[in-house]
Amino acid sequence: MLRARDIMSRDVICVKKDTPMLEAVKIMVENHISGLPIVRDDMTLLGILSEKDAIVLFYEGEEAENKTVADYMTSPAVCFEESEALLNVCDFLLKNIFRRVPITSNGRLVGIIAVRDVLTSILQLRHKEFVSVN
Repeated sequence: MLRARDIMSRDVICVKKDTPMLEAVKIMVENHISGLPIVRDDMTLLGILSEKDAIVLFYEGEEAENKTVADYMTSPAVCFEESEALLNVCDFLLKNIFRRVPITSNGRLVGIIAVRDVLTSILQLRHKEFVSVN
């Protein structure tokens, strides 16, 4: 049975809660990602910042200049342990509006699974099945 750790991305771009909000948005845009986990120095997961959380900046104008990620992030973040069955993670992504979910080990961020990771895994599994039949 596949587990979350089997397909999670381990090189996770994350920020601290005191990161300026506009800097966090820039990181998301430049890296083509739709969300950022928010962590402490020891990688304890505090929350997550999504594109939808950030879009509020459009309405706030200049008063948002001095705000940080802590002002906008969703906390606590829904997350799964790295040993969780991948089927449970997929069920969650299918039934909710989230496009990514942080993966933890004892509360510390160790990876992230985005919808794209699941799709990539499907293609890899199907390719292996196809190759083994021929």
